[in-house]
Amino acid sequence: MADPRGFLKVRERELPAYRPVPVRLMDWREVHEHRAEDSAILKVQAGRCMDCGIPFCHQGCPLGNLIPDWNDLVWRDQWEDAIDRLHATNNFPEFTGRVCPAPCESSCVLGINQPAVTIKNVEVSIIDEAFARGYVVPQIPQRLTGKTVAVVGSGPAGLAAAQQLTRAGHTVAVYERDATIGGLLRYGIPDFKLEKSHIDRRLAQMEAEGTRFRPGVEIGVDVTWDELRSRFDAVVVATGATVPRELPIPGNDLDGVHFAMEFLPQANAVVAGETVEDQILATGKHVVVIGGGDTGSDCIGTSLRQGAASVTTLAIGKKPPTSRPENQPWPTDPLLFEVSSSHAEGGERDYLASTVALVGDDQGRVTGLKVATTEYLPDGRRVPKAGTERVIPADLVLIAMGFTGPETEHLVEQTGAALTPRGLVARADDFSSALPGVFVTGDAGRGQSLIVWAIAEGRATAATVDAYLQGTTELPAPVRATTVALRP
Repeated sequence: MADPRGFLKVRERELPAYRPVPVRLMDWREVHEHRAEDSAILKVQAGRCMDCGIPFCHQGCPLGNLIPDWNDLVWRDQWEDAIDRLHATNNFPEFTGRVCPAPCESSCVLGINQPAVTIKNVEVSIIDEAFARGYVVPQIPQRLTGKTVAVVGSGPAGLAAAQQLTRAGHTVAVYERDATIGGLLRYGIPDFKLEKSHIDRRLAQMEAEGTRFRPGVEIGVDVTWDELRSRFDAVVVATGATVPRELPIPGNDLDGVHFAMEFLPQANAVVAGETVEDQILATGKHVVVIGGGDTGSDCIGTSLRQGAASVTTLAIGKKPPTSRPENQPWPTDPLLFEVSSSHAEGGERDYLASTVALVGDDQGRVTGLKVATTEYLPDGRRVPKAGTERVIPADLVLIAMGFTGPETEHLVEQTGAALTPRGLVARADDFSSALPGVFVTGDAGRGQSLIVWAIAEGRATAATVDAYLQGTTELPAPVRATTVALRP
C-alpha cells in the first residue's frame, strides 16, 4: 500500500490552486494554477489512500478503476506503472480526470470520517505526467481480422468503443456530423474545463493505431443507416442524448431565449478559431441560466468570459445540503451543494425558483422572467406558490435543464429501430439492438449520464461487438447495459 500511516498523518484534502479569478476570466485556458509544488502535494494525498480490504472506490467507479493500485504507484514515483494500471480500465483518464464528478470519491472508505482521498486529481496527474514523459504510445494491433465496424458519434462512448475495437484488430471508422471529431467533449465542454489539445493528442494516438475518422458526415442524411449497415460488418450507435429538455411556459419562443447547447458550441467553435455568424453572445447582457447542473455552470463561466453584465442561475429545487444527509449514507453518491470554478467566478444562485413565464417587449425580445417560489406538495410535486411571483430582468436566457434522449428520427425511419418508452434506442443487456449487427452504447441507450458511464459502456459494447464478429473476445466488459432515470 501507499504510506501505511498517511491517512493518520494527513487528515485534510489539498487540491491544486486555481488561477486568480480576474486573471482566468481574461482567457479560456484551464482554471488551475499548475504550481511547481503540486507534485509534492499530490504524493502526500496519494499516500492518504488506505488500500482498504474492500475498496469501495471500485464500486463507485463504473469503470472499476484500480484506484488503490495507482495511488500507491504515484506515492512511490512509479509513473509508468501507474499509467499502465490506469489505462487497463480507462481509455481516456485525461477526460474523466477533468470533467467527471468523481463518484469514486463519495465511495472512498476514508470519507466515512475524513475528507476523501483526492482520487480525481491523482488520476488526471497520472495521465498528464504520462503524456509528458512519452509513456502514451499507439497500441497497434498485431493482426487485422478483416472485419469492419462503423461507430456513429465521436463522444466518449463512441471513441472508447472505437479504440477498443481497433486494438482488437478490426477496421473501425468513426462518423461525426460536426466538422471536427470529439462530439460534446469538443463542442459542449468549455476550454476552461477541458482544453481541446487533450482531445487532439488522444485522437492522434487513435489514428496511429488505425482508427479512421470521418467528420462532417451525418448518418441518416449524407449516408443512410441502411447504406451504412450494408458497408460494414457491425454498426455502433453512439450518438448521445442531444435532445434538450424544453421549458413549456409562455414566452419560450422569444428572441434571446436559447438552449445551452445552442450557446456553448458556438463559444467553443469561436475559441477554436472558427467563424460563427450571428453568434449568441452574453456580452453586456443580464444573463439568466435555468438549471443548476454542470451545463448551467458551463454557461456561467462562458457568459462571464464574454463580459456579461450579470449572471443569475435559477434552480427549481431546494439548496442541497453541504454535508451528507442521513438518507444518502456512505458509500452512495450524495446530492450536495457544490461550488464549481465557474460559480466561484461570479453570478448569483437562486433556489426554489419556479419560472412561470418569460416576459418580452413589443419587438418580441425577452426582457425578463416571471418566477415564483417553489412549493413542495405532499405527493412530491413541485409547483409555483401563488402570490410569490416576481420578475427578474434578463436580456439572454439560457435553458440548461438537461436532455431527454437521442435524435432518432432518421434511424427509426430508415431501419425501423425500436425505441423505449423514454425515447431511447432499445437494446438488450449486452448492448445489441433488435437490428442484426447494430449495437447501442452510451447516452443513446442509457439516457443522459456521466462521461465515466459513457466510457464504461463504450468499452463493454466493444467486447460484445468483438464477440459478435469473432465468436469470442478478450476485451474487458466492465458493465452491462442499463437504462436509468436521472436524479431530479
